[in-house]
This record gives sequence, C-alpha cells and structure tokens, in this order.
Amino acid sequence: MTWRGSTSVKDRIFASLPYLLPLVSVLPFGTFLFRQFPAITVLLIPLQPIIAIYSLPFVGLAVFFLLFLLVVRNENIAHFIRFNAMQAILLDILLVLFNLLLPILLRGLGVNLLTETLFNIIFLGTVTACVYSVVQSLLGRYAEIPTLSEAVYTQVR
Repeated sequence: MTWRGSTSVKDRIFASLPYLLPLVSVLPFGTFLFRQFPAITVLLIPLQPIIAIYSLPFVGLAVFFLLFLLVVRNENIAHFIRFNAMQAILLDILLVLFNLLLPILLRGLGVNLLTETLFNIIFLGTVTACVYSVVQSLLGRYAEIPTLSEAVYTQVR
C-alpha cells in the first residue's frame, strides 16, 4: 500500500536499511540453529562488517537513538522512510525485551528442547519479518506486520 505519495528508488533503499538493526540483534537467538545447520552461516558473510561494528560497546544503542531522534522524529524525511525506521526500532525493542525476559522465564531449565525451540522461533520470526519488510520497502510498499504496524502508525504521523 503506497499512500502519502510515491517513493523514489533512493527512499526505498534508505527505508530498507534500518532493518539491519534487528537483523544483527537477533543473531544470538540463532546459535542453536547455526549449530544444527552450519551451512546457514554462509548467509551471514555479507553482514560481517556490520556485525563487527555492532560488537563495539554501545554502538547498537547509539544507532537506536540516532534512528529514532534523527529519522523518525524528523518531519522533513519522507513518511515511508520514517515508518520503516520506526518498525525496525520496534522489532529491536521486542528483541531487547526477549533478551531480558527469557533468562528469567527459563531459569533452572537449562538447554532443552523448549529453550531451543523458543530461540529458533524468535530467530526465524524476526528474520522473516525483516526480509519481508526489506522486500516490501524495495518494492515501494508499506510492510504491514499485524499489531506492530499499528503501533508504528500511532508513532509516525
């Protein structure tokens, strides 16, 4: 759905870039999947420079705040870019919440089938949402993810 005007190729590319934030943040959840299927790690090769940058302390947090303050809240930037930046930020916030809650919820269970399944679901769900959103952005469409997109629409005017 393209409303609020048409999008240029430059806008489409800039709208897909913020999805690198949740894509890099979800990698720790993929450890069990990477151990079971080592061939998947080949897909991470293009992300290696970004992973190296994100491994520095507080870089992820700085990118998060820069995206929010300089892109989402800037009315001079196209709505399409701001929408996608906010959606990527909300995906990242969900991952931070999972990072905080899972050790508490899974305390005492150790590594078992439930833990591995939960981590794989979070990893695959986030990667799927990011890939879907990037493809939709590159096509010039708004990526409609139920509930998440509604929250984005309330934040981005």
